Order: sequence, then C-alpha cells, then structure tokens
Amino acid sequence: MIARLGAAPARIRLLFFAFGDFAFNLYWQSIMLFLLFYYTEALGLPVATAAAIYTVASVWDGLANFLAGAVADRREPGRGYGRFLMLGSVPLGLAFVLTYLPPLATGWWGLATVFLGHLLFRTAYAAVNVPYLAMSARVSSDSRDRAFLAGMRMVFGTMAAVLVARGTLPFGAWIAGSTVPAQAYLGAAILFAVLGTGILMLVGASYREQVVPVRAQPPSIAASLRSLAANRAFVTLNLAMMAMIVAVTILNKSVLYYFKYFVGDAVAGQSALAWMGVVGAAAVPLWMLLQRLLGTRSLWFLAAAFCMAGLLLFSSIHIDKAGPMQLFLVTMQAVIVGLHFAYWAMLPNTVEYGEKTTGLRVEGAVFGMAALLQRIAIGVATLLLAAGFDSAGFVANVRQSEATLATMRFTIALVPLAFLALSVVLMWLNPLGRGEHAKIVRDLEDRAS
Repeated sequence: MIARLGAAPARIRLLFFAFGDFAFNLYWQSIMLFLLFYYTEALGLPVATAAAIYTVASVWDGLANFLAGAVADRREPGRGYGRFLMLGSVPLGLAFVLTYLPPLATGWWGLATVFLGHLLFRTAYAAVNVPYLAMSARVSSDSRDRAFLAGMRMVFGTMAAVLVARGTLPFGAWIAGSTVPAQAYLGAAILFAVLGTGILMLVGASYREQVVPVRAQPPSIAASLRSLAANRAFVTLNLAMMAMIVAVTILNKSVLYYFKYFVGDAVAGQSALAWMGVVGAAAVPLWMLLQRLLGTRSLWFLAAAFCMAGLLLFSSIHIDKAGPMQLFLVTMQAVIVGLHFAYWAMLPNTVEYGEKTTGLRVEGAVFGMAALLQRIAIGVATLLLAAGFDSAGFVANVRQSEATLATMRFTIALVPLAFLALSVVLMWLNPLGRGEHAKIVRDLEDRAS
C-alpha cells in the first residue's frame, strides 16, 4: 500500500530531481565510453584481459545493485534518501578517481590495483544510484510525471555524455598538465568527481517525496524475489532491456575502435561520441511527444524497427570516412534514446503492477534487480565484443589486416541486430499497454480506501 503526501509535484521540482542524472552520467558515460579503451590503449592491457576485468566488475556491480535495493526496501537510511544521497556522493567521487588511477605496480600486482579500483567504484555507485532510482518512484505516482521525469533524466544524461565524450582528454590533459593518455584520463576523473559530488549534494538537499510505501513489516529478500518473479511486467520489460543493452553496448564500445582502425582518425571518434550525445538530447522531446501519441510500449517497437533498419544499412555498405560514419552514429543515437526513454518510463510502473499482482510493493528490489540485469547485459556485450575482436586477430595499436577488420565489422553490425530483434519479441509479451498503468493505480487506490 502507498500513501501520498500533498499535491502533485511541480515540474520544476521534477526537473531539479532529474538533474541528478547529469552527475551519475558523468561517471557512467565515462565507464561505458572510455574505460575499456583506456585499459587497452592507455594501459596497454590485452583486450581479453581488459574485457575480463570489465565483465567481472559489471557482474559484481549488478549484485551490489540488487543488494542495495533489497536493503533499501527493508530499511530506509536515517533522515531519508535525500540525506543519504548527500553523504554517499563523496565516497562515490573518490572511488571514481581510483578507477582511473594508473597501476601502482607492475605485473599481476598492477592488474590487481586496477581491478580493485574498478570494484570499489562499482560498489559505491550501486550504493548511491539505486536509492536515487528508487526515489524516482516516490516523487510522483502519475505515469505522465514519470514519463516527463524519464525524459528529463535522459536529457541531462545525454548532456553529461557530451561533456564526457568531448571533454575527457582535453580537460583531463589541462588538469593533469600532461598529454600522456593515462594522466589525462586521471585528470578528467578528478574533474568529473568534483562536479558530480556537488550536484548530488544539491539534489539530495532539495529532494521531497510525494509517495511513501506503507508496509506492515519490511519484505524479506526471498519475498521480494518471489514478487519480482511473479511480476510479468517487470520480467518481460527487463528481458527486453537486456537484449537492447547488449546491442547498444556493442555498438557504443566499438565507436573509438572503429574510428581508430577503420577510419584512421581517433579524434573524429571522440567528436562522434560528443555529437551522439548532442543529437540524442535533442531527440528526447520528440520521443516524449510520440510517447503521448502512441503509448510507451508502442514506442519501443518503433524505435527498435528504426535501429534494425539502420544496422541492416550499415552491414550492406562499407563506411571508411569520418563524416559518413559520424552521420550514421548520430542518427542511430537519436533512435536509440527512444529505447532508453521507453524503458525508464515503463520501469517505475512495474512497481504498481507488482503490488496489484502480488500484494507486495518493492521499489528498491525493482530498481536493484533491474540494475543487476543491466550490468549482466553489459558484461555479456563486452565479452561478445572482445570475443569477436579476439577471434578476428585484433592487436591494439597496430594496423589490422583486411580479414581482421571484416570480422570486427561483422561483430559490430550483426550481433546488435540479432539482439534488437529479440527485444521486440520480449516486449510484445509485456502487459503494460497504453492506459494500463492508470487503471492499476486507480485499483490500488480503491483497494486502500
């Protein structure tokens, strides 16, 4: 059961809360766009070793997210989530800096320090990000507010992606006073940590709740898992998300490699990532408008169809110039944000679907398990990308043979295409069609009264 406090939240308060995603994406986009490339190109790690470190850390990240969600459902932080967000922002920023700290030793001990820094960041990120995500189900119970919040979070997130993509090396080199890649990445990490910490402190200080769950007793982890397993909306949505994340992660992580080894212009790859963020942010309002016209689930089908058409086009023509490749990537990103928007708009609604179906309302477990599944998907994508590149005979910082490039291109284009098709099938099984969530909320209010 849920209790509602006062009137619906003003859009300005939702907007300010959404700004927290700018801070989280300073960290997340850096990890997604640069960390694997940093491992192989700046630290000189073999691609298989780098992918193994990244994948293990991603799986641990997912487990940490689920545990954080389970704890959040059983015990709220003292003085509320807002204060917890403020306190957690400092160790999160410090852990992020450690992630880009060059190895403190050589050989296996050096690898151990790299791995440990990555694990510490993933743990701190889970501890702070899961409560923030759970808070998004409490600022409003109205699906329209939640769609607006999801859209604005995406706008701020893509703004952060632009800053990370275009500013990591130049700003990092300026702060570190060195153009050595490892030092430049560390300087950028320090900058992003300072910005992220300040923003999360402001968001935590201004946070107010409209919806608070009323529970007779906190649910056990086993009860939460049973509730999630019986929640068809949650299961199908997150399986579709996993397929989509595998596809998008392979495409995004290949950008810097493609420009370096196919196009021969690494700087153009950084520009492509920045423009992807700009165009992605600009496209969010269009997807928000289409969501109002078509409904969220239908939006997924539309975005996935466009993505698959783009990948089919890419697989049929050979792009070896910077301009056409940048155009292809920014067009794809404008479509991909539609999938992300649909997912984040639907995920909070699975909380009420599960409450109606099972009688148990679990917010932290919903967002924690969603994060676990997302991290598993990212790990799978990283392994698939590394396996494809490794089987092609890829070796960092040398000229690749035509056969190697052909196999790498196959991995980049056709593997994402297959997973996007799978996501469409899974989303077709999701019960949250247009107008269904509003009916569920009314039913829960009638039950409570």
